[in-house]
Amino acid sequence: MAASRLILSHLRRSHAPLHHAVCSLITSPTPPLHPSYFTLRLHFPPAAAFHFYHSRSTDDDSEFGSVSDSFQIPSEMVNWSEGVSQISSGEDSILPVRALVSLLDSFHDLTGFPWWITIASSALALRILMFPAVVLQLRKLKRIADLFPKLPPPLPPPLSGRSFIDQISLFRRERRAIGCPSFLWFLASFSIQVPCFLLFVTSIRRMSLDSHPGFDCGGTLWFQNLTETSNGVIGSGSIFPILIAALHYINVQISFRKSSLGKDSGMLGLLAKYYKSYLDILALPLLFTGYCIPQGSLVYWVTNSSLSVIQNLSLQHTAIRSKLGLPDKDSPTAVGKFEQSDAPEMTFLDSTKKQHKVSAKDLKPKELLAVSIHLMSKDQKEQAISLLQLALDKDPDYVQPLIVMGQILVQKGLLAEAIESLERAISKLCFAGHPTEDEDIDLLIVASQGAGLAYMQQDKMAEGIVHLERIGNMQEPDEPKTKAHYFDGLVLLSSALCNVGRKAEAAKYLRLAAAYNPAYNRLLEQSEKDEGDFSGDLMNSRRRDY
Repeated sequence: MAASRLILSHLRRSHAPLHHAVCSLITSPTPPLHPSYFTLRLHFPPAAAFHFYHSRSTDDDSEFGSVSDSFQIPSEMVNWSEGVSQISSGEDSILPVRALVSLLDSFHDLTGFPWWITIASSALALRILMFPAVVLQLRKLKRIADLFPKLPPPLPPPLSGRSFIDQISLFRRERRAIGCPSFLWFLASFSIQVPCFLLFVTSIRRMSLDSHPGFDCGGTLWFQNLTETSNGVIGSGSIFPILIAALHYINVQISFRKSSLGKDSGMLGLLAKYYKSYLDILALPLLFTGYCIPQGSLVYWVTNSSLSVIQNLSLQHTAIRSKLGLPDKDSPTAVGKFEQSDAPEMTFLDSTKKQHKVSAKDLKPKELLAVSIHLMSKDQKEQAISLLQLALDKDPDYVQPLIVMGQILVQKGLLAEAIESLERAISKLCFAGHPTEDEDIDLLIVASQGAGLAYMQQDKMAEGIVHLERIGNMQEPDEPKTKAHYFDGLVLLSSALCNVGRKAEAAKYLRLAAAYNPAYNRLLEQSEKDEGDFSGDLMNSRRRDY
């Protein structure tokens, strides 16, 4: 629409001069006084060549021929038409594309390389420039992996009563406190490489479509003409599309080959497997895309994918990672140090009173839990944690090892790790709604006690109260062991409420506990005397309940 309005406006402005010029040509055989005003001549064939005009008179024929041989177009009309043609090629007006085309032209003129070498060299130069950013990203991600177990979960656990905004605020506050890098580092390399790749492919495609000087003979081997697209399902025309799809598939396999995400049996591992399957299937659309792009762009694409394969293989080499200051991928992480430890051997007595040794790897999860509790009673906490981790590897949905591990970590003073283990247990118990079985209710009460106590020891009373109020909102259980745990949880809740000044609510819960067990009357008297923390160590008595 803009171009049509521009044409009409110009025609209105130039109508009178043009009409005068044509009339002067018809009436006068002499040229205009200023011939420089007319620069372009259109020479038509003589009138006699058109046999269908033979019925006209001789005067008409000669007059027509005179006009056709002498008709001229003003130079301003020619310049304006060139401007319209430039406007119609909209991609040339994009500044990044123009700048990159100019840069490639300068590099081509400076080196004198053929265009295919110039394009491949540009891909190599870009990879070299971005490599320091890739190394920095890997270092940041390693730091995140080391510190992530010490952070609270980013999403509120089910039935925790905590809002999403409060949980995210807590997560961000804790992340800053321990110096954990931003999670935007996961997107750092992607946000740089993808725009640069698209810019190069688009710019070289523009050069190919515009028949850039030298592109028609700037290739080699089977791709002599860089302006053409790949043709043919078999033969040399399918080499570039097949290479693009194959290199993409190889890059995906290398990236996931030593990744620990695929070995995770939880939700994260499941998502990683789906994502890898999606990337594998993506190779098929890329194969067909290769037939729709000029060969100049395909040269850059294949070079870039080949360099990606080399980079990924290099970054998995131990010596190279050591020189770059990156950790060895095969070394155990802080999170998985118990998983990598050798499983101990247990000595048992059979019915014939003979001793025999059994490897811990051969034990069932329940047997591993029992042995770990026995080791914990002997203050062998490290071996107990190792066995509990082994039990979780065998059965990731087993809740009791998570709770016992959380209790051990509380005793060791590893409160952040203890909270993570206990909140994982709470999430599993509440995944399908509030538990109804007596055993699950008991486990939820004990896990909530442990998480609340761990937060209280970190002086995070608000977070601890959230877990303990879950117990206060429950109905009094009927099962004796569960009921004892329930009132112990009410005592912890009243202690936390006293510490934040909510003494009336604390007294209410203490009276309920004192009605169940008169021994709690002493704690009620302490609360009335403003002695804030009377929670004591209720966690040690829970070891034998499993």
